[in-house]
Amino acid sequence: MKLAVEFPSVSYREGPAMVARLAKGIEQIGYDQLDIFDHVVMGFDVEGRSESFYPAGMPILEALMTLSYAAAVTERIGLGTEVLVLPQRQPVLVAKQFSTLDTLSGGRARLGVGVGWQASEYEALGERFEDRGKRMDEAIELIRTCWRDERIDFEGAYYRAVAMGMAPKPPQGADLPIWIGGNSPAAFRRIGKYGNGWLASRVTDPDSAKQAMDAIREAAVAAGRDPEAIGWQSMIAPPPRVGDSKGKSFYNEPDQVAARAVDLKAMGFEGVALNATAIFQSGARSVAMILDTLQSLHDRLRSEVG
Repeated sequence: MKLAVEFPSVSYREGPAMVARLAKGIEQIGYDQLDIFDHVVMGFDVEGRSESFYPAGMPILEALMTLSYAAAVTERIGLGTEVLVLPQRQPVLVAKQFSTLDTLSGGRARLGVGVGWQASEYEALGERFEDRGKRMDEAIELIRTCWRDERIDFEGAYYRAVAMGMAPKPPQGADLPIWIGGNSPAAFRRIGKYGNGWLASRVTDPDSAKQAMDAIREAAVAAGRDPEAIGWQSMIAPPPRVGDSKGKSFYNEPDQVAARAVDLKAMGFEGVALNATAIFQSGARSVAMILDTLQSLHDRLRSEVG
């Protein structure tokens, strides 16, 4: 199986050199993919707003800046987002940012996208929350156009580009992989139509996994795409939310982590992701301790799932 690590922004507290050490260490251990989640701002709980899943003061490094920093100190590991909240960002700019990341990393970029859940963050960034799904679909089409065409001409309901050029193109070209997160019928349709893979986070059992994968494959066929070309990755455990004490202790039990990876492999997932922020929350309170835990879990998972 492919093994990924969700990069912990909290590592910045030990200084930029330790952020670099952690990225390089994850590669040296032998992980295949380094991903980072995306939030620009987090909302306080105030009247008239849905409660946040996470504290407003949660430390979050900007995803693309962090991936660029990691690219400079690594050589092999894949670099991606899980997930970038695409509809709250300008898609032509995202296309340029990932083209640059792919260029400077030697073709190691993977764009993971999702629609997000935090309306207040959209508001703070000057974007609409209500039509985010429709804009997401169009943004993906525009990004592919930017990566593919010498002359970019795009006329959509939400985005427009007339006679524009973008160079350099990413080394992976328009095939730079776009993986999509989500756990709804709309997300499954989107993955089948546009995505190179599904980034799953809350798979509960084999039946729900099969239903989701079948829906994605059906959407791929309907879009004229090869359903067998779609990849499958799941977090071993979703990020712990406020009050989730069990989730915060999950990585203290390697047997439980390994058993979950075995289950996900049996469901058809070809990759799993470990959440290093949750590893920090479980008691590995320094970069050195996080790396020790990641080394131990890597060795265990390789022996269990290959």
